[in-house]
Amino acid sequence: MIPLARPALPAELADRLSAHTEHLRTCSAGGVAARSRWKNAAADRTALREALQPMAPGIERCMYCGDSLGTAIDHFEPIKLAPLRAFDWLNHFLACEYCNSNAKRAEYPCDPLTGACLLVDPSAEDPYDHLQLVLNTGRYRAKTRKGEATIATFRLDRWQLERARRDAFDRCEDMLRGYARLLSSGEHQRAQIRAEALLRQPHADVLYAMVRTLDAPGAALVLDDDIAGILRTRFTVPSRWRA
Repeated sequence: MIPLARPALPAELADRLSAHTEHLRTCSAGGVAARSRWKNAAADRTALREALQPMAPGIERCMYCGDSLGTAIDHFEPIKLAPLRAFDWLNHFLACEYCNSNAKRAEYPCDPLTGACLLVDPSAEDPYDHLQLVLNTGRYRAKTRKGEATIATFRLDRWQLERARRDAFDRCEDMLRGYARLLSSGEHQRAQIRAEALLRQPHADVLYAMVRTLDAPGAALVLDDDIAGILRTRFTVPSRWRA
């Protein structure tokens, strides 16, 4: 996961979503009614998807695993638990079919004492505070209870994801070195194309973890000096990625 910047909705769409919510509130609708209204709001679902696209990592990647395309709109807090949040913009994420239908489904783990949600919301908090990505293995380690619940709920420990992240680490290193060579040779336009491609590729969490690892203890054991230097002084990353 990477931190995501949630944009403001167009006023017209925000008004339509509010109208849906007000209808559900007025009717004291439960999960079944809210689900039915959601399914019948095809035009608004399309508009929501379009609003979510620029927020997603890479090119419309799943906001949870970062691997596959985000083809579904997931309700972070499931409709059956919070029907009045069915049309809540802050409750929507793009997810791949696996994360949405096979992994998370209607799970929403909460602290039994406080009732606080135990899933990381990447649009409201920094996943790095709860999850550590071990770059040379591609495996996530939990830093907190939220991290543990997030890994388990989204199955971020799937072997396919771990191998893909490990491969992405090697790919990032190669692309960063190529980017630096292009800059050094004065090929700034090609360097920019390389940088944009690096930010678009799947598993943006790998590049994000590389940036956050720069100042962590033992960083030199994970990142080569040349890679660390490129990330520190030459490669521009989204400002929200900086600690």
